[in-house]
Amino acid sequence: MRPCITPEAIATIARAAEEAGFESFWGGEHLALADPQTPDSPMQATIAFVDLNVTMAFAAAHTKTIRFGTGIMLLTLRNPVVLAKQLASVDVISGGRLIFGIGIGNLEFEFSAVGMPFDHKGPRAEEAIAAMKTLWAANHAATFQGRFFSYSGVRAEPRPIQRPHPPIILGGKSTYAFARTARFGNGWYGYGLDLDATAKCIEGIRAACARHNRRFEEIEISITPKHRLDRDLVERYRDLGVGRLILPPQGRTVDEVISAIRRFNLV
Repeated sequence: MRPCITPEAIATIARAAEEAGFESFWGGEHLALADPQTPDSPMQATIAFVDLNVTMAFAAAHTKTIRFGTGIMLLTLRNPVVLAKQLASVDVISGGRLIFGIGIGNLEFEFSAVGMPFDHKGPRAEEAIAAMKTLWAANHAATFQGRFFSYSGVRAEPRPIQRPHPPIILGGKSTYAFARTARFGNGWYGYGLDLDATAKCIEGIRAACARHNRRFEEIEISITPKHRLDRDLVERYRDLGVGRLILPPQGRTVDEVISAIRRFNLV
């Protein structure tokens, strides 16, 4: 998003974050916004979102170590075979620096725009992940037969550098989202959460882990904090079990963002 919507801005900000010692560079998305804006559309239709796969591949060419996270990518708006190819390609182009964060989506007009059904989003997302993992794992012709997606006798090269696949980070604050995280997620991401909200979500994830025989410590918790950070607040998030803090957008121009990045210099 703004200001990361030009080649110069994306490259400059990604390099600055890497030089300042940041671990990863994250972006969200919408494929379409309502025009004119409707009550359920989160932003004005003129807001530009550069495609996440394109952005990550481009930024990877201008950096060496910083990782790239989708926070979050709307999985249920996509065909899993196409997305598996795109993400594997990003992982290869970046040298294994992809973090795959996914969400379910809740804007019905966006689903209609891409011809995807709005119902059964949770089960379709889970099946899409299984279909993608099957393609990523196969070093031979792969077959997948599901309720929503199926293929037979195909390969999709290249496969991701990260084995068996890039880290999969789940979003969502429902019981179902916590259960998905416990069953197959490498991590969970919550956006705009204060300490109390973070604690409640972590409690939900811990309970889901207990139900599904998963160690909570195997799940990396990422949070975009609701309030401005200081050292005390960072430590309080850490004490709750948060492993990564993802800063919200800091500034409307490239210069403002660079200035904010340098204030957080971590080197």
